[in-house]
Amino acid sequence: MENRRILELVKLALKASSVKQKEVIQQLWSGYGNLSRCRVEGREFNHVIVKHIKTASMNHHPRGWNTSLSHERKVKSYQVEIAWYQQYAELCDDHCRVPHCLAVLEDNGDQIIVMEDLDVAGFPMRKYDLSMDDIFTTLRWLAFFHAKHIHTTPESLWEIGTYWHLDTRPDELQVMSDKALKGAAAAIDEKLNSAKYLTLVHGDAKVANFCYAPDGSQVAGVDFQYVGAGCGMKDVAYFVSSCLYESDCERYETTLLEQYFSYLEEAMNLYHPTLPFREIEEEWRALYIYAWTDFYRFLQGWSPDHWKINGYNQKLARQVIQQLKTKK
Repeated sequence: MENRRILELVKLALKASSVKQKEVIQQLWSGYGNLSRCRVEGREFNHVIVKHIKTASMNHHPRGWNTSLSHERKVKSYQVEIAWYQQYAELCDDHCRVPHCLAVLEDNGDQIIVMEDLDVAGFPMRKYDLSMDDIFTTLRWLAFFHAKHIHTTPESLWEIGTYWHLDTRPDELQVMSDKALKGAAAAIDEKLNSAKYLTLVHGDAKVANFCYAPDGSQVAGVDFQYVGAGCGMKDVAYFVSSCLYESDCERYETTLLEQYFSYLEEAMNLYHPTLPFREIEEEWRALYIYAWTDFYRFLQGWSPDHWKINGYNQKLARQVIQQLKTKK
C-alpha cells in the first residue's frame, strides 16, 4: 500500500478523523496488491480491512502462468469482486456471513475496497486443519449461500463461476496429458452449466477463505473474485478437496453430502419454500462427481504434480467419462 495517499482517500471516504495502517495481512496472489488492517479513529468502528488492488501491469505468477489471458482473467476477477461487494454482499445474512463493504475507491487505475474487519466482528480464527464440526459449519455456510442466491442472475459477476472454468483455461486444457479427460472436458462443462437449478457459487471456497468464530459455531466467507453462476456442488467439491486428504474424501463422502443437503433443505425452506427442494437435491447430487472431475481436469493441466490429484478424483473422473460414453 502506498500509505499516505491511500490512507487519506480511505479517511475521506469513511469520514474518519484518522486512518493508520496497522499491519499488512498478506500480499495478493501474483503480486496484484495487498490486504491491510487499518486503525480508524472518529467512527463507531476501530478497524477496517483495506484491499489495495494493482492491475495496471502483468505480474508474476507463482506457477509460471504469465500470459495475457491470465492477466485479463485476474483483472476481471477484481472487477467482479467489486461488483459483488457493491451489489450483492448486503443480501447475505448471518447464515452466510460476509464482510460489509464500507467503500470502493479508485486511485490512478488502482482499486481499493474498504471492508469490515471480521476479526472485530467475531470471526478471528483462521484454520487449516478442520475438525468435522468445522467442516459441517462451513458446509452450512455454503448451503445457505447457495439457497439464498438460487436463480440469481449474475449481473456484473462471472457468467460461470469458479476460477477453473473451462472457457477461461484454454492453456491448461491444451497441455493435459490425460487424453480421455481432455476429450470429455467440454461435455463435463456443459453438464454442469446446463443444470436446471443454478445459483451463485463462491468460486474459490477453500479453507483459507473462511474466518471462524472462536467456539466454531459460525463462519464467514471472504474473497469473492470468482463468484458467479453455477451448481452448488462446485463449491462443495472444491471445499472438501481443500480440507481432506484422499482417503477421507472417500470415507466421508456420504456423510458430508447428507449434512450439506440437510442444511440446504433448511435454507430453502427459509428463503424459497415454494421451490421443489427434492428436485434440486436429486439434480445436484448427480452432479457432485462432475464438479469434482471438472476441478481435477483443471489441476491436471495447471499443476499435474499437485497434492490434490489422487486416486479418489481419478476414480470419479473414470465414472464420469463412462457415464458420458453410456449416454451417447
